[in-house]
Amino acid sequence: MTNHHPIIVSSIAFFFWFVISMADFDNLQDACPTSTTEQQQTVFFNGLPCKNPTTIIASDFKTSKLNHGGDTENFLRSATTVVTAADFPGLNTLGLSISRTDLDVNGLVMPHSHPRASEMMFVWRGSVRAGFIDTEKKVFQKLLTEGDVFVFPRGLLHFCLNAGYEPAVAFSVLNSQNPGVVSITDAMFEFDSDAVKALMGRLISTTPGMNTMQNVTSHGFDHHL
Repeated sequence: MTNHHPIIVSSIAFFFWFVISMADFDNLQDACPTSTTEQQQTVFFNGLPCKNPTTIIASDFKTSKLNHGGDTENFLRSATTVVTAADFPGLNTLGLSISRTDLDVNGLVMPHSHPRASEMMFVWRGSVRAGFIDTEKKVFQKLLTEGDVFVFPRGLLHFCLNAGYEPAVAFSVLNSQNPGVVSITDAMFEFDSDAVKALMGRLISTTPGMNTMQNVTSHGFDHHL
């Protein structure tokens, strides 16, 4: 009779090695601000290298990059500023990014997704209608006022628009230091195209009572491609 025990033990050992090797590692020091020293890169990291611990200062953990609003003088009347560990050294290895969204009156952030992060949005000023679309084409959206928080699950298409009569501002935290962004409109259409205008109208006219939305990437837009 063949002895299968060595094969089974080896398989189990490989499985545990694979799981451990694929997991994120905890910090081995108190903090790891990004090293921004200009030098030729010969080793590539899945992330960013750390500063020498002896050179870490309090300024590494503060940013003022979200103090001022973005330029909303554009077709969508909106601006989003994202700050990652590449711009804010203290975020490195913490699995976080932050962003600010400015929405002028009638401003809109078109549907997009973050493949590596969920997003938690906090409305600081104004009124914002925010929502996301799940894989069953269901729309989950709410009207947010100052102080409200809304969560966009990782990888799902989401959007927001100004629902009031004055500029709105929202701040977000994303649980990845490099969340990434995938935008349907950027990939498929020109900003001022008829397809984008139709999609904007479709989003703006979506009422709170709706619980489904037809596939916005295909329905009604084929003739614009």
